[in-house]
Amino acid sequence: MKNKVVAVLGGSGFLGRYIVQEFARSGALIRVGCRHPEEALFLKTQGEVGQIQLQACNIRDDESVKSFVENADIVINLVGIMYQTGQQTFTKVHAAGAERVARLAKQAGVRQLIHISALGVASDSDSYYSQTKGLAEQLVRQQFPEAVMIKPSLVFGPEDKFFNRFGEMAMYSPILPIFGGGNTRYQPVYVKDVAEAVFQVAEQEIKGQAFELGGPEVFTYKEMMQLILAETGRKCLMVPTPVFLGKMVGVFAQMLPKPPLTVDQMKLLSKDNIVQDGAKKLGDLGVAPHSLREILPTYIHRFKSQKVII
Repeated sequence: MKNKVVAVLGGSGFLGRYIVQEFARSGALIRVGCRHPEEALFLKTQGEVGQIQLQACNIRDDESVKSFVENADIVINLVGIMYQTGQQTFTKVHAAGAERVARLAKQAGVRQLIHISALGVASDSDSYYSQTKGLAEQLVRQQFPEAVMIKPSLVFGPEDKFFNRFGEMAMYSPILPIFGGGNTRYQPVYVKDVAEAVFQVAEQEIKGQAFELGGPEVFTYKEMMQLILAETGRKCLMVPTPVFLGKMVGVFAQMLPKPPLTVDQMKLLSKDNIVQDGAKKLGDLGVAPHSLREILPTYIHRFKSQKVII
């Protein structure tokens, strides 16, 4: 990978920063694309002087993307949103944006395209997020047949927005809502394992395949809440909450600038998110997955109950 140009679109996000770190260690020249480069200056310290360059890029604009992928050996598209706001819609970002990156990367002669999708997405889903993510995979394949799809389950790590959010909630709320009985299954995957998997795809020059990434254990939604409480020493009442009630809350919450919950997210919470039998996994890339039970205590401790001993 030394001196190869790796263009990471959306590299300033949670997963993106770990992918940048992984490639920086290999000696690759990294170009990070994001809407606000000034917010990604911290990435420059992950490599040698001049190794990591920041570039403004708007996935909704042809000229912006064309400039970003120019002369790149590898393009990695991580761009995704969990809720819509203004021009940042699921259709424009997930579907049209992914198609644009794939089309212009192919035209630019990029050798390898790695598209970061998500586990369980489908173009016929009742979730708009899942629909557009699933459609994106189809559009990317049409424009760049050799593209590799990376489909992780719930990604966890120090900066994640799932376990940290509920850890913080447990500090201030006497209850934790358990939507739909809490039986939806997840296979949480460590962010560094996902980053290593992406690197291995590039290093091994894999093309045209898809990988479903999950950790070594499957948890229900309720079991993950129990794990958070056990690790933080908090005592909250876990209240079973019907999905329809969560959707009602989402109708109003999604009107906020940064909604904590949307109707679409409630639809996702009712669908299992685990690796399918027969799918290519982390092990096929030579990556040994880390357990949530092993990693979660290393960063969730900041939400622990502080008991004063006299």
